[in-house]
Amino acid sequence: MNLRSPKVMTLEKAVKLRQRLARRGGRVVLTNGVFDLLHPGHTSYLQKARKLAGKDGMLIVALNSDKSVRELKGPLRPILDEKSRAFNLAQLGSVDGVVIFRRKRLDREILRLKPDIYCKAGDYTPAKLDPGERAALDAVGAKKRFLPFLPGFSTTNLIARIKAAGGV
Repeated sequence: MNLRSPKVMTLEKAVKLRQRLARRGGRVVLTNGVFDLLHPGHTSYLQKARKLAGKDGMLIVALNSDKSVRELKGPLRPILDEKSRAFNLAQLGSVDGVVIFRRKRLDREILRLKPDIYCKAGDYTPAKLDPGERAALDAVGAKKRFLPFLPGFSTTNLIARIKAAGGV
């Protein structure tokens, strides 16, 4: 099966799209994450993030590479590889672009993309953001928005339920 989508792009292509959009006055919203085992909490959050971009804007998802997921979550993650996760995200109407980033932190991508708004979900606060990422967001003048979790959904809990189901 071909897991390709025009929405999955290099950082360079995303920067060019961002520049074109800025010339037209459109807003870019950036979010990032692992998005392993895509669930309703993810899709609800991404819909809310996309609304922040407005009709003429776009939502770009910076997706952690497999290597960066292992650095953040341990050797057994991700469950789905980066190409599968990127493909899943690209199928969503709320997502306009997906960029896989290879490092543990997103500061380089933030500085290049210069998002108008940066979103995180759940229990993130400005104080919990990585200092380098926060500095990059401040340098480009991005507004920071923290959107609530959809209660009852988390990848960690989903993995635990799958393990508990055993051979079912």
